Amino acid sequence: MSTGHGETSWCFSQVKGALNDDITDADVISCVEFNHDGDLLATGDKGGRVVIFQRDPNSKTSNPRRGEFNVYSTFQSHEPEFDYLKSLEIEEKINKIRWLKRKNQSHFLLSTNDKTIKLWKVSERDKCVEGYNTKEENGRIREPAVVTSLRVPSIKPMDLMVEATPRRVFANAHTYHINSISVNSDQETYLSADDLRINLWNLEITNQSFNIVDIKPSNMEELTEVITAAEFHPRDCNLFVYSSSKGTIRLCDMRSAALCDQHAKLFEEPEDNEMNNKSFFREIISSISDVKLSNSGRYMMSRDYLSIKVWDLHMETKPVETYSVHEYLRTKLCSLYENDCIFDKFECCWNGSDTSIMTGSYNNFFRVFDRNSKKDVTMEASKDIIKPKTILKPRKVYTGNKRKKDEISVDCLDFNKKILHTAWHPLENILAVAATNNLFIFQDKF
Repeated sequence: MSTGHGETSWCFSQVKGALNDDITDADVISCVEFNHDGDLLATGDKGGRVVIFQRDPNSKTSNPRRGEFNVYSTFQSHEPEFDYLKSLEIEEKINKIRWLKRKNQSHFLLSTNDKTIKLWKVSERDKCVEGYNTKEENGRIREPAVVTSLRVPSIKPMDLMVEATPRRVFANAHTYHINSISVNSDQETYLSADDLRINLWNLEITNQSFNIVDIKPSNMEELTEVITAAEFHPRDCNLFVYSSSKGTIRLCDMRSAALCDQHAKLFEEPEDNEMNNKSFFREIISSISDVKLSNSGRYMMSRDYLSIKVWDLHMETKPVETYSVHEYLRTKLCSLYENDCIFDKFECCWNGSDTSIMTGSYNNFFRVFDRNSKKDVTMEASKDIIKPKTILKPRKVYTGNKRKKDEISVDCLDFNKKILHTAWHPLENILAVAATNNLFIFQDKF
C-alpha cells in the first residue's frame, strides 16, 4: 500500500501523446481513471475515444518497481449526435470513465458523454477457429450444395488481439448534461447525475432507471443551485453523496425513501463573514467541482476553486482539514472571471491508503498534500522533464516584491495550461496527470 509521505521525491516515468504544440480539440484528455488493481489506466478525450494503457509486467518485477504503461486498447466510445427534438448537438466528449471490479478474464468499464452511458467489455483473443462447414475462411456463407462432407473445426493460435465491445447502452434518461457516474459497491447498480437529477441504474437493465434525487423546481426561475458531482460510498451500498454549486454536500441513505429528497446529513462550512460575503465571486469560488469519498469510507474530500477540504462523515459542521491549492489567485479573480477560467472544474483524488491527496492547478502545476505531516509540494507536468527518472523540482509561486531563484510570478502563470484530471494508483505511488493532450506518469523516487 502506498504511504504518500510529504518527503517523497517524485520522478518522471512516461509521457503519452504528441509533444508538439499542434493540438486539436479532439485530442484533449477529458478524464483519467485507474482500474481497481492499477494494472490498467483509461483515458477519455474530447473526440469520444477511450485509450487504455496496461502496466508493463517487467516494470512490476524490476527493482525498484517502475510505473511504465503501454497502449493496450483504443476504441471509439461515443460519436457526435444531434437531438432533433431540441435542435441540440450532443458532443462526443467523454465526461467520465468508471471501472467495474474484475470478475473473469475480461475487463468492464462505463463511459459517458453528456447524454449516453455505455458499458464496454474489453477482452483478449489469441485463438481463432478454422475449418467451418457452412462458411468460408473469409466469413462468406457457403451454398449448402457445396458442402459434401463434414469436418471438425479446429482452434488455432493467433496474434494477441484486444477487443472492445459495447455490451449495454443506457440512454434517454437525462434532460441535462451528465457530470458524474459512480459504480455501487454491490457491483450490480450505478448512479448517473446531471445538473438537477440523479438516477439509479441496474447494470443489466438499459430501458429503466430510478430517479433518486430531483432538485428541479416547478418554476425554473426559482433555481438556485445545481448538482456538480455525485459518488457512491465505497463500502455501504445504500449511501451516496452529491455536491452542489452552493458549496454544500449532502449524504443520502437509499433505505429511508425511494426519492432521497431529504438528506441524512448536510456538510456545509460556516460562512466567513469578513472575507467571503464581501466578494462578488463568493458563490462561484465556493461551488464544488469534485467530491471523492476515501477508500476507507470514513472521510470525504471536496474541491472548490481555491481549496480542498477533507470532511469526517461523522462531523457535518466543518471540515477537519483545509488545504489551500492556489490562494494567490484570489487577487486575480476579476481577470479569471473575464476569461472564464473561474468556471474550470478541477478534480481531486486520494492515494491508496488515504494519507495523501492530489489535485491540479494552472501552468500545468499539480499539488500533492500529505495529511500526516501536513507538508505539501507543487510540481509541474512539463515537456522539459521527459527524461526517465528525472526528479521533479518543487515549484513555488511568489506574490510579493522579491522573487527567489526558481520561483515563478503569479503574473507569469499560463492559464491555458491547466491540470483538471488526475488519478493516483490504488496500491503504489504512481500518479497519472492529464495535461491538455498529454498523459504524464510520475512515480516516487526510491
